Amino acid sequence: MPIWIYVFLGGGLGSVARWTTAKWLSPSSDHAFPIGTFTANLIACLILGLLIGYQLKHPIQHQYRLFLMVGFCGGFSTFSTFSAETFNLLRAGQLSMAFGYVAISLLFGLVAVFAGIKICEY
Repeated sequence: MPIWIYVFLGGGLGSVARWTTAKWLSPSSDHAFPIGTFTANLIACLILGLLIGYQLKHPIQHQYRLFLMVGFCGGFSTFSTFSAETFNLLRAGQLSMAFGYVAISLLFGLVAVFAGIKICEY
């Protein structure tokens, strides 16, 4: 099987998981905090951290790394939607919410990756 198929399949599953998470959690207003995207991105960061941590002790075969780390986590997280939502908040004059969204997304995303790696160290 061509190696790109693993990225394709993982990305498709990750995108469906992101869409489901966003639909389930997102408010109906464009001016509200985008909790669905925020949650999907944090879960993707945690999963990626767990996979990185696991990979440090137990090598994961290349095709499974592509499926899970590149495909699934890449499809589950979304920088483009995060950016568009931030832009919409800025356009609506929600400056503190927009900058807060950027700050906590970055901070919590880094913490989630770090936590995932640390969980797998034990």
